[in-house]
Amino acid sequence: MAANGAEPWRSVIEPEWTHARGHRPGCGLSVDGRRLWLYRPDAMAGRGCHDHWTVLDAGTGARLAPVELPTVGHGGEHFAHPDGEMLLCVGEGQDGIAVFRGTVADGVLRPVPLPWTDRCLIALPPDGSHFLTVDHGQTDFAVHAHPGGEVVRSATVDDFGHDGERWEAVVEWSGGHLDRDTLAVVLYGEDAETGREWFRSHRADARTGRDLDAFDSGARDCYDLCPLGDGSRPTTDESGHPVRGFPPAEPD
Repeated sequence: MAANGAEPWRSVIEPEWTHARGHRPGCGLSVDGRRLWLYRPDAMAGRGCHDHWTVLDAGTGARLAPVELPTVGHGGEHFAHPDGEMLLCVGEGQDGIAVFRGTVADGVLRPVPLPWTDRCLIALPPDGSHFLTVDHGQTDFAVHAHPGGEVVRSATVDDFGHDGERWEAVVEWSGGHLDRDTLAVVLYGEDAETGREWFRSHRADARTGRDLDAFDSGARDCYDLCPLGDGSRPTTDESGHPVRGFPPAEPD
């Protein structure tokens, strides 16, 4: 959409899907707003044996030739890097997760798989210096170096000080960066005595993995917290409208 709400172009995903298997295309806009990246879960949609990824010109709708991905995904989430590349996290259900770095050179899209299939990409800081993932089994979170994906810091549920015998907790596939060096990590669990479900937001140091403190994010559920990396933390109010919250000022 243009700034005035007009529709300058439209690109249709063809052919139409033939299988209703919980598939959902995904797209992401580059940081400079010039490219629109499109993930197609074609295998689940009955359009072939594998998925495809392509890039469109955000101004004209012109697209590059799609590349085939070695995935059979239900959906894909994009994460724009400030240097112009795009990261794509493809969820394959019980078969795991695949993450790709995409770059465009000489009019060709080149995807590079990252070296793991069991971690969900959660967020990038504004400078793109590293990225945050959560284990597919939800036992820990990790901070990875960019671009190679090497783990530089990690922490498990136990590192947040919860009583494992009473509080059955996992690290949720949510959260992100409050700022470059501060993570928002969400824990979800169930009280073994009462059966009551709960979730809690924690601040963690991206440089050490250390838990800093629990904080009131204002989130309505585990996935309502969407930090922007500038210190703010958008959530939604009871009517579903976005609310941009900020942490309280530090004491003098």
